[in-house]
Amino acid sequence: MILTPLDEPALARLLEAAVAGADPLEVMPPADGPPGWTAQRRAAFLEFHRARSLRPETAVERTWVVDVEGTAVGAARLERHGDAVEAGIWLSRDVRGRGIGKQVTASLLDLAKDSDATRFVASTTADNRGARTLLSGIGASLATEGDDVAAELPLS
Repeated sequence: MILTPLDEPALARLLEAAVAGADPLEVMPPADGPPGWTAQRRAAFLEFHRARSLRPETAVERTWVVDVEGTAVGAARLERHGDAVEAGIWLSRDVRGRGIGKQVTASLLDLAKDSDATRFVASTTADNRGARTLLSGIGASLATEGDDVAAELPLS
């Protein structure tokens, strides 16, 4: 597993991975139009990542393409929030459950420790057992409110 920093060529590969292995609602905010990977939704995916990661004037996070054996299979991100670094990951359906998420989380945790942040945070849903197990496995405390699960780990 390799984390490749997001740039325009990597973004094109990331879109291919999303279309092949994820529902749009798993990997981007809702967009207008019919469900599925329409041309409009693909353009919205590209714009979403350009605005959040690639344009210096609007970037709020660092994003990487998760590559396995030379193929894009998902994305990982870190976003600063005060004294915390928030992590986010999505993986294509066909690679879930193979330990890749654990490797990506370890890499993100190392990157967060290299920053001056004091907390590593993440969020998931109550029904995402894999993410909850992964986050508690790295020592994060989990707090559930309704369907939302917040994870927090001190970076000392």
